[in-house]
Amino acid sequence: MKVRDRMSTDVKTVTPETSYADAVDLMKERSVRRLPIIDKGKVVGIVTLSDLNKAGPSIATSLSRNEISYLLAKTTIKDIMPKHQELISIEPDRYIETAAKTMRRYKISGLPVVENGVLVGIITESDIFDALIDVLGVQSSHTRIDLHIEDRPGELAAITGIAAAKNKNIINTVMFMDHKVNKYKLILRMEEQDVEDMVAELKAQGYAIESVIIADEETD
Repeated sequence: MKVRDRMSTDVKTVTPETSYADAVDLMKERSVRRLPIIDKGKVVGIVTLSDLNKAGPSIATSLSRNEISYLLAKTTIKDIMPKHQELISIEPDRYIETAAKTMRRYKISGLPVVENGVLVGIITESDIFDALIDVLGVQSSHTRIDLHIEDRPGELAAITGIAAAKNKNIINTVMFMDHKVNKYKLILRMEEQDVEDMVAELKAQGYAIESVIIADEETD
């Protein structure tokens, strides 16, 4: 799954000359928390709701309401954004996990999507969460089986073979190393809710079943 599959393309932007008040109004109108900053057709940064909230009190110290309103109307994005802000962006053909790792590395919640120097979209942590939900297949009722398997060739094939023999449909699988037990943790999501015969066979084959949960979109 690539960034272009999940990014929003209807992106509202501001310029360095946009006023503080206009930026706040635009965020409220669009129910967004970040706005890319465009200067001479190129993305030069991003301003967030947090940036605006931090700027407001520092400007408004011990002033009357009218003075505050006047100063905020005169304050522009270029007054708020760091002088040497590093632009952290991503290309639309990068994978969604690359976007997630980039956000995590820089501790940010959104990335402008830039192609050939032009802004083509924006991807946020909410887009990443939605993609994760779809990838994990938790939008509908299913049975989740958690078990540990050894780190050796053929383990996953053996388990899917058991599912096929029991006429069970696997929606998806997730596997990661559980360092606490030095084994792989395998999560199977099955379409069927009655999986007792499959679980019994897994146990008979020596697999350590951690849990079996019947889940739906509300409880998983």
